Amino acid sequence: MPDITVTLPDGSAKSVPAGSSVRDVAFAISPRLAAAAIAGKMDGVLVDIDRAVHEGVSVEILTDRSPEALHVLRHSAAHVMAEAVKDLFPTARFGIGPSIEDGFYYDFDVDTPFSPEDVAAIEERMREIVAEAKTFSRGELDRLEASDAFDGQPLKQELIAELPEGETISIYAQGNFTDLCRGPHVPDTSCIKAFKLMKVAGAYWRGDSTRPMLQRIYGTAWFSAKDLDAYVTRLEEAEKRDHRKLGRELDLFSFHEEAGAGLPLYHPKGARVLRLLQEWLRGVLYERGYVEVITPHIYKADVWKISGHYENYRDNMYFFEIDEGDGRVNEYGIKPMNCPGHLMIYGDSMKSYRDLPIRMSEFGTVYRHEMSGVVHGLMRARSFTQDDAHIFCTPEQVHAEVMGMLDLVAYVNGVFGFEYSAEVSTRPEKSIGGDEFWENATQSLFKALDEKGVAYEINEGDGAFYGPKIDIKLRDAIGRTWQTSTIQVDYNMPQRFGLTYRTADNSEAQPYMLHRTIVGSMERFFGILIEHYAGAFPTWLAPVQAVIIPISDRHLEYAETVCGELAADGVRVEVYRENEPMRIKIAKAQQQKVPFMLVVGDKEAEGHLVAVRERTQGDIGQRTLEELVELVRAGRPA
Repeated sequence: MPDITVTLPDGSAKSVPAGSSVRDVAFAISPRLAAAAIAGKMDGVLVDIDRAVHEGVSVEILTDRSPEALHVLRHSAAHVMAEAVKDLFPTARFGIGPSIEDGFYYDFDVDTPFSPEDVAAIEERMREIVAEAKTFSRGELDRLEASDAFDGQPLKQELIAELPEGETISIYAQGNFTDLCRGPHVPDTSCIKAFKLMKVAGAYWRGDSTRPMLQRIYGTAWFSAKDLDAYVTRLEEAEKRDHRKLGRELDLFSFHEEAGAGLPLYHPKGARVLRLLQEWLRGVLYERGYVEVITPHIYKADVWKISGHYENYRDNMYFFEIDEGDGRVNEYGIKPMNCPGHLMIYGDSMKSYRDLPIRMSEFGTVYRHEMSGVVHGLMRARSFTQDDAHIFCTPEQVHAEVMGMLDLVAYVNGVFGFEYSAEVSTRPEKSIGGDEFWENATQSLFKALDEKGVAYEINEGDGAFYGPKIDIKLRDAIGRTWQTSTIQVDYNMPQRFGLTYRTADNSEAQPYMLHRTIVGSMERFFGILIEHYAGAFPTWLAPVQAVIIPISDRHLEYAETVCGELAADGVRVEVYRENEPMRIKIAKAQQQKVPFMLVVGDKEAEGHLVAVRERTQGDIGQRTLEELVELVRAGRPA
């Protein structure tokens, strides 16, 4: 049998016998690589290690060090969990079981919800399956064969019925379990060395609240017990830092069932932090040539029809009707985005090319119809405020404006010590605008990121309906990633609102519009900061920067004097007036994560001093009030 030639990632060629598999290519490179191989890529597509290669194909071997390897491992673990459920609960109906960030899940339709004891039994059966080193085998069926193979599995039958006519359907089997699956999988179950089932939750079939509620078992899988232990430790740390828990303890905000899910109520301390953030960001924007506007929370539906939201985003909006009192009843929509108002402000007067770019900003509160199952504290709310801005510019100015936004992203994330990367989302299936705009706009984003040296990935088909976008993902103190900033290029919205500007040759042209946020949702960013700092905000952002602790009641008068003087110098300060022992007051200040505790007694009153305790360093000695003010101001962003 003649040899065929395949291409390796470094561009070199490798000859292997016709009929060889990805594993054979790995062996031809190195027997050690073949032993470590868990899957492969053919022309960039993930495949099983035993998939046959063909002439001219590019081949990449995946090991446990490859970026995609955990996805393959976790998807395989989901199949092992499904086999364990089938063994223990033979009448279960099976949904889907994908890998997700940090783990996997599988949805089951069972007669009785899983108990903790059931989950423990499933995990134990999984360990037995792993020990048996069962091979993952791929097969192909036509629609009729697939329907017969999954007789008695209504959820699978529904998925099969939706597949295109004539499409070959791939299945995977291990042990006595067979599933619809595109793959790939690890070679056998023994590769799944470190896993743990985490929790059970209810989940509507296909996310539709009108469909059956299924039992979703979440798990995690890693290539080593060390990695699994590190992940569990991270989860424990994340639980301690949970912004919902700290929000209660630090009296920052609350949620109330009577008010509705995803609608936070900010207490004085939480409102103070949010306002401090906004005031700081507002100053940064003014320095960079932005102007601020304020727009309404509702518009007539006509506006949303012009913008395209009515057609493309209606399911995420809240609509209602108003009787205008003159026989007309108009439909109104609560804004999910701020852009229409900014477009109308731009269009209120004729603009010249000399006026551009116009950088229009707003801390605008928006409302989105999120399903109750995905609402999560401040991280995903139904009401939130965006540090929103829209830049109206000429086509020639787009690149410089995107570069300026990336500079702003770097500055803001640098203040908080966040490392970050980017993701470029391209044209979705449901979109508006011509091919030329989409291509040019997408390439402009790639070019800006390349010039700034920002690492990025491509998220195919996940752009906004009106244009491609850059999403910034920052990494917090315990290694989690959060999506915050977004930069979007839009030629369609100005067109829909009929916006123009007068060019140098006195003709009219249409501006480009750049949508951007830097911290994104203020609520979400607030939640991220709470968890990033474990509630111990940097001094410049702390709602209370210092508390004054009188040693006894006779020192209360001096404490009040100190409070007044520090407040006059801009320090956010409180006096602990309660008749409690000093150690209790210090413990309370520590629990509230106040940066400075100022103890005052006879010596301090005589010398007009304060004895300073810093929340992490402890006692740092006596200071004058002027020195204390300098300590508080240190670290404030430039």
